[in-house]
Amino acid sequence: MLLTILGECVLPHAGAVWTSTVVGALEPLGVEERNARQAIARLADQGTVHSVKDGRRARWHLTDRGTRLLTDGTKRIYEFGAGDDDWDGRWLVVLCSIPEEQRAQRHQLRTQLGFAGFGFVAPGVAISPHLDREPAAMAVLAELALTPGAMVLRAETADVGDAAELLDRAWDLDALEAEYEAFITSFQRRSPRSGAESFGALVELVHEWRRFPFVDPEIPPRLLPAGWSGRQAKALFDACHAAWAPAGNAWYEELEQAG
Repeated sequence: MLLTILGECVLPHAGAVWTSTVVGALEPLGVEERNARQAIARLADQGTVHSVKDGRRARWHLTDRGTRLLTDGTKRIYEFGAGDDDWDGRWLVVLCSIPEEQRAQRHQLRTQLGFAGFGFVAPGVAISPHLDREPAAMAVLAELALTPGAMVLRAETADVGDAAELLDRAWDLDALEAEYEAFITSFQRRSPRSGAESFGALVELVHEWRRFPFVDPEIPPRLLPAGWSGRQAKALFDACHAAWAPAGNAWYEELEQAG
């Protein structure tokens, strides 16, 4: 939640925030002062923020690392789901056979490629409809020292098998759609009335949405069902953000100015 606040409110406002603002901003979200102070301290330990004393008060500034982290995260959150349907029918295929005795590396490969949006159609065979993710795949293979035994191909489906079959084998789209439907249920009827409620709703909205860029492989729209819930969820996110941000941000700015 605090990372969401830093990205949503602190990053656009010179990258600095008072401790009292952190405590006050987390209060509408049900976070007690002690836990709020622990959260900012943990982010300091991780190198995301650093403190500068101003008398008896502390002002937290984003580090270069924290600024990069939040800038990249914000870009991924708001650009996600807005792509056009320009897929050319080609797949990026990663072939990497790992022996049974190296099962830990096998798990790491599946996890890291999955994080990059790849799905596995068979052991050691991962696919993505996004050719521009080749650098990400190569980086994973290099990090795990698997490059010598791997191949990365650009391919098209032939007469045996089709795109729909690949989707079913590589990803659990039913489970993903259920997550989108849960998101829609959580926010479609929400109507905050005050500035504090708008701020809390805004942070929870972004906090919940930020998961999807990491679990949704962004299948080209032409391959998805006509009633795909992800489209409705994206529209809802954009509408709620536009509706709640003005009052929520105004409330935050008053809190920050009070110091």
